[in-house]
Amino acid sequence: FYASDYLQLNARRLHLSHHTGGSMLGASRGGFDQTKIMDAVEARGINQVYIVGGDGTHRGAQKLHEEARRRGLKVAIVGVPKTIDNDIGLIDRSFGFKTCIEQARKAIECARVEAASAPNGVCVVKLMGRDSGFIATHAVLSSRDVDLCLIPEVPMITEGPTSVYRHLRNVVRTKGSAVVVVAEGACQESLENTNQKDPSGNKVYADVGSWLKRQIQANFTKHSMECNIRYIDPSYIIRSVPANADDSEYCTLLAQAAVHGAMSGFAAFSAGLVNNRTVMIPITMIGETSPRKQNIGRVWARVVASTGQPF
Repeated sequence: FYASDYLQLNARRLHLSHHTGGSMLGASRGGFDQTKIMDAVEARGINQVYIVGGDGTHRGAQKLHEEARRRGLKVAIVGVPKTIDNDIGLIDRSFGFKTCIEQARKAIECARVEAASAPNGVCVVKLMGRDSGFIATHAVLSSRDVDLCLIPEVPMITEGPTSVYRHLRNVVRTKGSAVVVVAEGACQESLENTNQKDPSGNKVYADVGSWLKRQIQANFTKHSMECNIRYIDPSYIIRSVPANADDSEYCTLLAQAAVHGAMSGFAAFSAGLVNNRTVMIPITMIGETSPRKQNIGRVWARVVASTGQPF
């Protein structure tokens, strides 16, 4: 942000940008330097700063707004909520979420083919979702090819009549194969603590997909059942594709709402969709309500009805 040279985003440079998603802007974790950013804003005479990111990014945006007020600068700090996990509070959904579900369903379809191509085949698909299972649940509901879904909000039961392993064995006996979808933040209570954090201060989770693959294999072996297991992690493939038609339109709505608010004299807000209406949300409220977890209600009941897994 405070580099010596800025890239001017004119019409000629941007006429194909909607085909590449956020790749042209790049993404990063950590490195927030409030003083350097505001020094650059002040030195260049910038009066509008648009911040695209999740709850941590919005907390940083609030600090920039407070620093601008302290310096007496007339600068509008404006946010646009962005997270592939869809775990930002208050808003209906994050942009890119529906594209993500569309791509995740393709990965699940590949998993179904892989599982069915081997005797007693089981294919595990790990999807993004650190603290919430929005991607996993909605991908499962859109595909209807999944036999077990594991998300952070629902503890994994490994023993007794409602054991997920018992369920999988029954599915394989009946259908000859099974597909498992697991969110990256699921089952972490059963995994070894990495004791690591990323540059943004978020806890680094152990790889639940590899762990689950080993556990399923061991359980089938324990019960003298053959199991040909595969593991697919399409996370970065899913989030690197261009937006679909729905998300492209949604991005336009959010961008126009953000600019309209700033040009109208508002600051320290984030443009979002609430009850299907574009609104301006105080940036502080984004930080206070995020990350959110998925309510275990009707949506999860639909998942259970689709997969047939124990409730």
